[in-house]
Amino acid sequence: MIKRRKTRTVQIGQLKVGGNAPISVQSMTNTDTRKAKNTIEQIKKMEQEGCELVRIAVPDMASCNNIPIIRKNINIPLVADIHFDYRLALKSMELDVDGIRINPGNIKIKDNIKNIISLAKKKEIAIRFGINSGSLDAAIVKKYDKPNVQAIMETSENMVNVLKKTNFNLAIFSLKSTNVMDTIEANELFSNKYDYPLHIGITESGFSTQGIVKSSVGLGILLHEGIGDTIRVSLTEDPVEEVKIGYEILKSLGIRKKGINIISCPTCGRCEVNLGEIVKEVDKRISDRSKVLTIAVMGCIVNGPGEAKEADIGIAFNKKTGVLFRKGKLIGKYDKKIVIDKLMEEISVF
Repeated sequence: MIKRRKTRTVQIGQLKVGGNAPISVQSMTNTDTRKAKNTIEQIKKMEQEGCELVRIAVPDMASCNNIPIIRKNINIPLVADIHFDYRLALKSMELDVDGIRINPGNIKIKDNIKNIISLAKKKEIAIRFGINSGSLDAAIVKKYDKPNVQAIMETSENMVNVLKKTNFNLAIFSLKSTNVMDTIEANELFSNKYDYPLHIGITESGFSTQGIVKSSVGLGILLHEGIGDTIRVSLTEDPVEEVKIGYEILKSLGIRKKGINIISCPTCGRCEVNLGEIVKEVDKRISDRSKVLTIAVMGCIVNGPGEAKEADIGIAFNKKTGVLFRKGKLIGKYDKKIVIDKLMEEISVF
């Protein structure tokens, strides 16, 4: 059982982050925010996959002015992502966005940050302070020769000092690097000193396999240490995939139980069926993904029956037949041509 570090609770819209709240999964749109219809459509798809908070880029006033339209048409908290121009943060809050994210590295004038904090405090709007290795203040980077853990920590601590002086308590922090080990170390150091909720992720982790591996390793280690209150898997992909993988990471650690969990073996020379195609077919035919269900699809008699018995529903194949189990109980032995149909029948009534 993973024991989470104790953090304070911050409310973003209807979502609680930190404290005893479940670790949430969030993402960010990659649409042009000036095109509200496209942005709303993408958020709806993310919602269907279980996204619990969404961030949108707000690079200009036209994007900012779409906040009320977007917010009205979605069902999850909306966070405005602001860089460089502090006035966009102020306008976003005036338009009642649920939260904002700013980067202290590119809003450099302290009075501007204090103006943002002042309005957020008045309107009770949460702020995520995103400290990224790629956009730290140039003077701090020069001090350490490169954007390393020490530079990330100094930036974070400077921001904490500002929060203490302004008595602002609705802050969430994220300390991210493209380097997995730097991200882990920075978050470990921060969580040992402060009780602010932490948004964790590996920034700009890449695409496909590389991005998934980096994110899974970095987030997995931090989460196992009890660090992290909300997560984003940052990929050069459709953000819907980010949400899916985020839940898979949480599910693999037993932190969140959501949807269908398919267990299948990697196959070896004993496997006498095309298990890869079978698993794809099973996954494709599952229509109701809201069920919390573990399905085992195993390719041979070595570990197959045991794994299938441990799952909610499972099949273990030999050359011509598949043995079907439900909650450890043998249901029947069927020709491999019909056993998937039998499996789908069991799933539908589970």
